[in-house]
Amino acid sequence: MTRPLPSSVDDTLAMLTEGDYVSDRSLATTLYLSLSLQRPLFLEGEAGVGKTEIAKVLSEVLGRDLVRLQCYEGLDSASAVYEWNYQAQMIEIRLAEAEGVTDRDVLSKDIFSRKFLIERPLLQALEPHAGGAPVLLIDELDRSDEAFEAFLLEVLADNQITIPEIGTIKAPEPPIVIVTSNRTREIHDALKRRCLYHWVDYPDAARELEILERKVPGADERLAEQIVAFVQKLRTGDLFKLPGIAETIDWAKALQQLDVMVLDPETVNNTLGALLKYQDDIAKVQGSEAANMLKAIDQEMAAAPK
Repeated sequence: MTRPLPSSVDDTLAMLTEGDYVSDRSLATTLYLSLSLQRPLFLEGEAGVGKTEIAKVLSEVLGRDLVRLQCYEGLDSASAVYEWNYQAQMIEIRLAEAEGVTDRDVLSKDIFSRKFLIERPLLQALEPHAGGAPVLLIDELDRSDEAFEAFLLEVLADNQITIPEIGTIKAPEPPIVIVTSNRTREIHDALKRRCLYHWVDYPDAARELEILERKVPGADERLAEQIVAFVQKLRTGDLFKLPGIAETIDWAKALQQLDVMVLDPETVNNTLGALLKYQDDIAKVQGSEAANMLKAIDQEMAAAPK
């Protein structure tokens, strides 16, 4: 069931919490402004910090359809916006010729009509939806080519797409647009100007622990504290790819599956593949480094006030 948009920052925080998304107030404020001002929200941050999840939570909690455009190198308008059903058009032309239709203007007008148009995610997001305007997720924009960004400007600025053969198709209600980027390249200023911006950072220990409590229910409290402390220390190190929240959750689920109650060096060494995704990083942490980190964590936890 569709629900109204949040009326304040506090309502936005409550809405995200309802969707099991643990947000800080800064993100909730930017999201609230994006929703109330009907402006696209551009989220940048390292992979695995929860950018994509925001769109999914909005779709679920607001009761809106989720239209997702997953970006990749070589993405073009035919895959993202629309394309013509050429096979159906050719069949229509052959049928028209068999019926003796010779007026090219009439034939052209017929074959370039909406019934031969294949809608891709951007055009789908501008169409009317039963539950209200959908959530349009343009995910990992930095993976696409710079030229593709030009296709997005009209959508982000005016909530419309111009198709030369038909004209302009404008959304009856602006979609809720979330654009994400892992910042593998810089996004052009022309696109950023059309959005509100927020950098999604790694969470602090308290917020990461709260995330684990929500995403991995039933996890042992001491184990969860050890996991968070270990990951927080890893993020201060010199690794090729620092673990994100997604990896923390994966690791906690893996340890829970193995019935681990307390972290020890052997367990860490055997399960690092759930947390780190590059062999050089795993090799750097395994062995004495992991043991020293766990020893330091145990000392900190023992010295912490109860």
